[in-house]
Amino acid sequence: MAWEEKDNTLYHSYTFKNFSEAFAFMTRVALLAEKHDHHPTWKNTYNKLEIWLNTHDKGDIVTEKDRSLAANIDKLWTI
Repeated sequence: MAWEEKDNTLYHSYTFKNFSEAFAFMTRVALLAEKHDHHPTWKNTYNKLEIWLNTHDKGDIVTEKDRSLAANIDKLWTI
């Protein structure tokens, strides 16, 4: 699954077996985002997670910072 660029964001959704798996992934993403000093907008409902990335201090547009974090989130997904 590729990230979709729309409305000045990179967007991706994930589906997990249950809430615990979704929350565990969110925890890993949170630690990764902190390392990147970049924090996603996200929504979690039970086993579904949606993530939106854009760079707020550059006018809420998609930048290389977003693409880098997205690529690293993808690496977490494949673990």
